[in-house]
Amino acid sequence: MPGWNAFPSSNRASERPSVTTHSNASTNTAAVKAYLQDLQQRIVAALEAADGKSFLSDSWERPEGGGGTSRLLEEGNLLERGGVGFSHVMGKNLPPSAAANRPHLAGRAWEAMGVSLVLHPRNPYVPTVHMNVRFFTTHAEGEEAVWWFGGGMDLTPYYGVEDDARHFHRTCRDALQPYGDELYPRFKTWCDDYFYLKHRKEPRGVGGIFFDDFNALPFEQAFAMQRSVGDAFLAAYLPIVAARRDTPYGERERDFQAYRRGRYVEFNLVFDRGTLFGLQSGGRTESILMSMPPLVKWRYDWHPEPGSPEAALYSDFLVHKEWL
Repeated sequence: MPGWNAFPSSNRASERPSVTTHSNASTNTAAVKAYLQDLQQRIVAALEAADGKSFLSDSWERPEGGGGTSRLLEEGNLLERGGVGFSHVMGKNLPPSAAANRPHLAGRAWEAMGVSLVLHPRNPYVPTVHMNVRFFTTHAEGEEAVWWFGGGMDLTPYYGVEDDARHFHRTCRDALQPYGDELYPRFKTWCDDYFYLKHRKEPRGVGGIFFDDFNALPFEQAFAMQRSVGDAFLAAYLPIVAARRDTPYGERERDFQAYRRGRYVEFNLVFDRGTLFGLQSGGRTESILMSMPPLVKWRYDWHPEPGSPEAALYSDFLVHKEWL
């Protein structure tokens, strides 16, 4: 899944692994799984109501353990392509490479689950959006379980609107506010740093929030924070859809949309840890790559015309900026 990173690349001193007794581990896992499956259903239902067409449902199993359900809509009225995936995968031995920053966890049984979505609207004035919430835990007989949460959401416009960027960021901030004033600015900066195309020296979009390896709060509070983020997605995105979906557009706008979608492909295939982990670990290719846009263009050394709406995307939106 895009944005999926079951095995974080860092072990921040402020977010050392939280532990819970093995007897509570299964209860915690079941509660998170139930929430994530319900979240997938709620998001799909809302998107079907907005689009007018139905998502197909493709359930799958992983030979090594676990499985999931991929929900996909192609050639819709609103969505040219959109995927909302749930997965719950597991293994008996956490590989040493996956536990590089936590060698004491190597060899433990592990479980990873999450909901991840990417929506590519047809109208170039409606931004592409990504959201992911996930949970990871390891456990061993006679030892305490270790867990952490991750997730976030980010917005990728083709024709930027400041009100849209502010609304998206405000909704993200409000979702995090009850759990600490410091979370939004920290997760906002993390998102800006993560969704950055180093080879292009440009952000992927206007950002949002991103967090990983999070266990700085007790389990119930950390889980509540993750639920708040997941529940905020529709409120963050659907008002933007309603405001922009009927904006007239032509071939020029569609052409620029296809060109900018190329940046999305580049990020997912070059930098996204979730996509790389999924492909390198033998994950289900169709589900991993359902985040890809349906139509994409690349051009050699192309630059927008100065003073054009396309140039404004680069100068006014594809910059690190405090939107609130």
